[in-house]
Amino acid sequence: MQLRHFLDICDLDTASLRRILDNAAQLKAALRDGQRTAQSQIAAGLALTMIFEKPSTRTRVSFDLAMRQLGGETLTLSHDELQLGRGETIADTARVLSRYADVMMLRTGDHDHLSELARHATIPVINGLTDRSHPCQVMADILTFEEHLGSISGRKVAWVGDGNNVARSWMHAAARFGIKLRLATPAAYAPDRQTLDWARANGGAILLSEDPAEAVEGADCVLTDTWVSMGDADAESRRKSLAPYQVTDALMARAAPGAIFMHCLPAHRGEEVTGEVIDGPRSVVWDEAENRLHVQKAILAWCLYRAD
Repeated sequence: MQLRHFLDICDLDTASLRRILDNAAQLKAALRDGQRTAQSQIAAGLALTMIFEKPSTRTRVSFDLAMRQLGGETLTLSHDELQLGRGETIADTARVLSRYADVMMLRTGDHDHLSELARHATIPVINGLTDRSHPCQVMADILTFEEHLGSISGRKVAWVGDGNNVARSWMHAAARFGIKLRLATPAAYAPDRQTLDWARANGGAILLSEDPAEAVEGADCVLTDTWVSMGDADAESRRKSLAPYQVTDALMARAAPGAIFMHCLPAHRGEEVTGEVIDGPRSVVWDEAENRLHVQKAILAWCLYRAD
């Protein structure tokens, strides 16, 4: 049986991604209705190993509880706790952990670490975040959008700020789900050309602009992310370049009536977004954060061939 890794949205076809989202919605509804027993059989007797090379709140807690709610066990490891921190190869780590667990999740910086882990693992590997992409987050974003506004296909989504890993996963999603994606970034922080070319070649309707007002005009959803990520050495220059890209009430007023605001968190009020927006009536960030749990349950089930 071929392994089902969940490494990037671009690696899966639209039908598989849709099955994951539909299952996430069903799992969320079942949990809300108190049907925990049925869920707890999905991964009964199975184990998830989570490796963190970067700090985490939402990824760590949501994956841990997702596997537990499915009836499985979890083991959380940091880079410093493993022989990886003392020179053991990623390939050898993948081979060993494959003998112990049933599925692995890695949150790391270098995307090549994820690729190498998956290449040598004999169990499914899930991308919990890399510097290149954050597919679990964008799947949760899409679930959140569709809960509030219906099908995302053909809808306008605006990304404002740094063209970072989450923005790249949105570009993958634009191609797979037929989203009209508008990205407003400073030239110095624009998404990489390779991802843009892939998305457009695969049907993604993507507008790249340096003007946040142009990107947000008529959008159904406005997204942003922190300007300074863990490990960024150019914090002050980033803040200066990105200051015109702050999401404010005035910018949100350009979006479509009923438009929603999303942020993957952690947020820095007064930098990439004002408190009035993120804590205001258009914000769905807490639904978005909760949906990490439900999407990740569905991803785990898909990887383990427990949902088709």
